[in-house]
Amino acid sequence: MSWQLVNNDRREEQLLVNESLFALGNGFLGIRGNFEEGYVHSNKSVRGTYINAFHDITDITYGEKLYAFPETQQKLLNVIDSQTILISINGRRVAAGEEVQMERTLDMARGQSVRKLSWTDQEAGQTIVTFRRLVSFTMKELFAQQVEIETEREASVQISTVVNGDVSNFSDPDDPRVASGHAKRLTVEQTDAGDMLSVTCRTYESNLSVHCSAKSALSTAAERKVSTEAGRAKETYTFTSSGKTVLTRWSVYTDTYRHGEQLTNQAAQLLQACTSFEETAEAQEAYLQQFWSDSLLEIDGDPDLQQGIRFNLFHLLQSAGRDAVSNIPAKGLSGEGYEGHYFWDTEIYMFPFFLMTRPDTARQLLKYRFSLLEAAKIRAKEVGHTKGALFPWRTISGGECSAFFPAGTAQYHISADIAYSFIQYYLVTEEQAFLTDYLTELLTETARLWMDTGHMKDGQFRIDDVTGPDEYTCIVNNNFYTNAMAQYNLNWAAACWELLEEKDAEALRGRLQLEEGEAASWKKAAEHMYLPYDEKLRIHAQDDTFLQKKVWDLASTPKEKFPLLLNYHPLTLYRYQVCKQADTVLAHFLLEDTADEETMKRSYDYYEKVTTHDSSLSYCVFSMMAARHGDVEKAYRYFIETARLDIDNTHQNTKDGLHLANMGGTWLALVYGFAGMRIKASGLLFRPVLPKAWKSMSFRIRWRNALLEVRLDKDKVRYEALDGTLTFRHHEDTISLKEGEFKEIPLHEG
Repeated sequence: MSWQLVNNDRREEQLLVNESLFALGNGFLGIRGNFEEGYVHSNKSVRGTYINAFHDITDITYGEKLYAFPETQQKLLNVIDSQTILISINGRRVAAGEEVQMERTLDMARGQSVRKLSWTDQEAGQTIVTFRRLVSFTMKELFAQQVEIETEREASVQISTVVNGDVSNFSDPDDPRVASGHAKRLTVEQTDAGDMLSVTCRTYESNLSVHCSAKSALSTAAERKVSTEAGRAKETYTFTSSGKTVLTRWSVYTDTYRHGEQLTNQAAQLLQACTSFEETAEAQEAYLQQFWSDSLLEIDGDPDLQQGIRFNLFHLLQSAGRDAVSNIPAKGLSGEGYEGHYFWDTEIYMFPFFLMTRPDTARQLLKYRFSLLEAAKIRAKEVGHTKGALFPWRTISGGECSAFFPAGTAQYHISADIAYSFIQYYLVTEEQAFLTDYLTELLTETARLWMDTGHMKDGQFRIDDVTGPDEYTCIVNNNFYTNAMAQYNLNWAAACWELLEEKDAEALRGRLQLEEGEAASWKKAAEHMYLPYDEKLRIHAQDDTFLQKKVWDLASTPKEKFPLLLNYHPLTLYRYQVCKQADTVLAHFLLEDTADEETMKRSYDYYEKVTTHDSSLSYCVFSMMAARHGDVEKAYRYFIETARLDIDNTHQNTKDGLHLANMGGTWLALVYGFAGMRIKASGLLFRPVLPKAWKSMSFRIRWRNALLEVRLDKDKVRYEALDGTLTFRHHEDTISLKEGEFKEIPLHEG
């Protein structure tokens, strides 16, 4: 059952969680896993349909507003609802009530969800209603539904479908992750009911339009009536039937970003191509067969973990924007947590999966970030820099959306994180055009930011008043992670100008106004970068003052006080040695050549004791570095926390949407952790280990133009080139394989 997720729990709290777990999407369109008919009781529901990057602009209210605080933010909108299908049989509403049996399945091999209701009554006998739905990977605008109604005896049936533009966003004032107000941000401009049902809406401030057109096909003759009211278009079929009746419904979504102003016409054209649910389902399954082949990741020895892994990769695929205007929201397209904003989560936690399995998608994610470069340069000037690019901490269309600057704008490391992902893409693909068209310019502007932010003192380049990944420690001098990432950024920015062909370099010098000696100054700053180190503990200090603070007593902190951010004032947290998530340890993972083995191991042991893992981004990092240091069973224990975090709702907030960064972290923990993969300027490297609990682990990655399959068994590791030719290292040994060749090497059991 590792290809399927089954959950029939109908308690209110689990229904909300299931709305996220059973969400379907394709990177453009996301539909939460709501019941078509709604709930029998007045249960709370987050009924949501989302288009990646489709947002409105809302005001940010401050008690005290200072210079360059963002005045507005972008907010992903819940758009037109086309899920609703209402059915009554002999006057009885079809709904998943207590007396009705329900089976619900998310099928990750076929890319659809199935919900079956069954009951028996005196008039119709046994009745079975089966709902199928999918969000198409081959037509990004399409949401398809099919309903089968099967009655034992003749029955009077009524089916209504609705397209509703009168929708709002969800908010919870008691939870900062979904506390934003401004719930109502769409106005209905047009509603039509004819052969198709259609609704067009426009946002209040961003002036974006969204349109939905839907059509239905019924397998039996019926009387059809249509109506419009209060922003809704509705159709109702009435007929008498015995046996099986099938309703097929196609809903197509278009928006200003991708379809210009011809929303209605383009939707109508797309609907004309929708003729068969079966054909749509076959195309969906074929797409996923290729995806699962390219991104093979299998564990032999734990079916529950295998299910969690497939679930996570499936939702990563469903959430990744594939155009230059969208990215991956922190909650994917499964919910409204964090208002649909894009964070550094994409580059550090999710991007590597796509880079190594679907490089075309990875390139699109980078093109989105590059499209924000001019906005990042404007933001840098707003906060006082004369040059450079400061990327927003959280954004959709390029403006800073974080109202709390200590844990927002001050996280300058996001500019280095983005630069890091651009470098990783170049190392994996060696695309000369990417170096010329994107990499050099982005690294130049981010390098300029570091030069304008930092300063030389006592022969060292220092960066003051920033916040690292650990949001329980804010506004510090010389955060190790930030300085190390800035150093990498500066070195590579200078290297890019040396890698360029002369004609390309000449053109870029003029356009980017590169000054004489500017690249050399980056190398000098990188060479003299201050990386805090404590001589007594012989570890890298998280920042200049972290190790001077009192250590938080985590062992004596009541369980109900976690996560700490919901129970303690930020100033309280800032005054202690306590980490929300991996910080220095993350730097050692990403840039392992900045420290020796013993320093990294001592740092790991120290920071592990003061880290709460209140952020879902933390477990995978500690897992990967435990594997790096040879503690395979500790790596396994941390990994267990990542694989089923949402399925088991371990953070108790899956109702707001899935934890996409953690899902990417699951893949990282397996491939970068247990397989020990690293991408370096010198090439591809593996240091594999295998936990005792597993019989084997297999995965595939794409390196340049080759597809490599790696299999870890108890006693050996097997590398096979499925296509192409590649060279890589296993520990210190160099391995070269041609297509169809493999090599087996003894593996020390973890």
